[in-house]
Amino acid sequence: MKEQSGNNTEIDKDLVRRVQQGDKSAFDLLVIKYQHRIIQLVNRYVKDPSEAQDVAQEAFIKAYRALGKFRGDSAFYTWLYRIAINTAKNYLVSRSRRYSDYQIDIQDAEQVGNAPQLKGMDTPEHLLMNDEIVTAIKSAIEKLPDEMKNAIMLREFEGMSYEEIAQTMECPVGTVRSRIFRAREAIDKKLDPLLN
Repeated sequence: MKEQSGNNTEIDKDLVRRVQQGDKSAFDLLVIKYQHRIIQLVNRYVKDPSEAQDVAQEAFIKAYRALGKFRGDSAFYTWLYRIAINTAKNYLVSRSRRYSDYQIDIQDAEQVGNAPQLKGMDTPEHLLMNDEIVTAIKSAIEKLPDEMKNAIMLREFEGMSYEEIAQTMECPVGTVRSRIFRAREAIDKKLDPLLN
């Protein structure tokens, strides 16, 4: 058993090294290998299964972006585990903030004008920024290869589960996850200049 665990670690190290050298398909293998464990982990925090899948996906995106800094001081899965936990906790915090932002008591109605989260929402600058973001997202989606574009559209606009997308596109769920991961990564790159 210990020897198998050691082999597992060596395989992960090899895949990580390949990703760091620019081989994106090696990361797809890591995603396929650990996606079920990460989704189960995230499910402990995020009870809605489709939300949990999205949070797990976000954790993989964060891991992919940070992989250049991964030095192998711990096992890859341990490192990924910590990223997934932090992503799930951040999701819960942001969700509770979003929820509380819209919880305005009737007695506080006259105070709404003083609510900082509502100020500036309809300024020309804010509306222009929203338009730019929407345009950038549409442009990024249009430039995606068809299989990635279809997968992200089915997920984000049709609200399909990964399993439903796999059936629709007649491919394995792991392939769907990989396509959506790559699509989100491409969209994020387009948005980075606007959001920073």
